[in-house]
Amino acid sequence: MSLFIQQLLNGISNSSVLFLTTIGLVIIFGMMDVVNNAHGEFIMIGAYTACVTVNVLHVPFAVAAILAALITGLIGIVIERLLIKKLYGKVAESLLVTFALEYIIQQIVRMVFGPENQTIDIPVKGRLLMGSISIPYYNLVLIGAALFVLALTLVLFYKTSFGMQLRAINQNRDMTQCLGINVTKINMFTFGYGAALAGFSGALIAPIKSVFPGMGPAFNVDGFLVVILGGLNSIIGSFASSFVINESITLMSGYMSQIVSKLLIFVVIIVIVRFRPNGLFSSKEKR
Repeated sequence: MSLFIQQLLNGISNSSVLFLTTIGLVIIFGMMDVVNNAHGEFIMIGAYTACVTVNVLHVPFAVAAILAALITGLIGIVIERLLIKKLYGKVAESLLVTFALEYIIQQIVRMVFGPENQTIDIPVKGRLLMGSISIPYYNLVLIGAALFVLALTLVLFYKTSFGMQLRAINQNRDMTQCLGINVTKINMFTFGYGAALAGFSGALIAPIKSVFPGMGPAFNVDGFLVVILGGLNSIIGSFASSFVINESITLMSGYMSQIVSKLLIFVVIIVIVRFRPNGLFSSKEKR
């Protein structure tokens, strides 16, 4: 029984990490129709920013995470203005452009920092002990960060005029332009926000993951899986599917190999998508 509870708690923290690394992709891919293959590289930029600011500049980790979000968000805005702004609604073109951008960012980082892994100390050490069950304090930080990002994003997209305009653009881009909404500005800040969340997640996972130039693509695979299962433009869906996928894998990994558990989850996802091709929490189709 203690093994099951331990795996359940581990699954919650792992699911929080998956959600943090996915939410930016939900915004850029699900809400903006941009297949962003460089999403993992935004995460990598955030991770490297945290490593440099903590290890070299010796700033507190919380400040480093905020700086990672700001810097990655600004980079995202520049990329949106230079490359992405003419690719909205063009899936094949955005796929090719961001695929090339993925390798460009990787090579720039490799030239600047080298191919070696970067490390950063866990900022919150220690464990919460409850009998035979152990929960690292930093796992609680990750869970809290995931809930904060979820709440912030829901408020921004569903309780502000900015979010109302974004959802209108998501429904009918041409009509919103005719109504006088500044689509260009909304697109720019939305893409920047999605990139900033990716950078923030990169900073948070830097203490528990290896930071190196090729770390990005692995996050793309998990991210697209979460987006497709949860629904292309559903924030709640991405949150729920992150927990469904990683909690299931973590629980089953306690009783069988991780490879077999992932295989079983993938089979279940294929069956679900067969009968729910728009995802479990998809909203109404665009008009």
